[in-house]
Parts: sequence; C-alpha cells; structure tokens
Amino acid sequence: MFGPRRIWSNRFLDAIMSLQMMAEPVCQREERLETLIERRLGNRVRDLRVMVRATGLILQGRAATYHAKQLAQHAAMEMATLPILSNEIEVK
Repeated sequence: MFGPRRIWSNRFLDAIMSLQMMAEPVCQREERLETLIERRLGNRVRDLRVMVRATGLILQGRAATYHAKQLAQHAAMEMATLPILSNEIEVK
C-alpha cells in the first residue's frame, strides 16, 4: 500500500528538482549539486567541484580512496538528470 505512492512521490520530487535545476543559471546549479553531494559524502571528497556542461557533468576534487570517488559519482548520478562526462576526482 505504501510502495506505489512512495515511488510516485519520489518521481514527482525528482521531476520538480530537475525543473528547478534547468531554470537556475549554470553556476547556481553547480553550487547546488556540490552542496548536495558534499552533504551526502561528508568529508570523503575534498575540494569537490561539479562543472555543468550542456551535455553532462564533470566531477573534480580529491579523495583518499577509490570508494569515495565512486560514492561521489553515484551521488551525482542520482541527483542530476545529466550524464557524467568525466570523473576527474584524484585519489591520493
């Protein structure tokens, strides 16, 4: 009983977020995505930068592990409607 309604509401919220992001200027979209990803990851990725291009996203920053890099990429994929063109997060 709760499942279908929850899926619909999640899709609805995703659609609203996508529309909001399309209406925002690019720099605000970049900042918004960076903030959302940073909230999810905590301090796992330092100096995170999300660059929004017409065809997709480019992720930049520094991480201590490949797992943190992968978490950042998956968070970006969930939060944005554009594909990821490049994950340039350096693992050190």
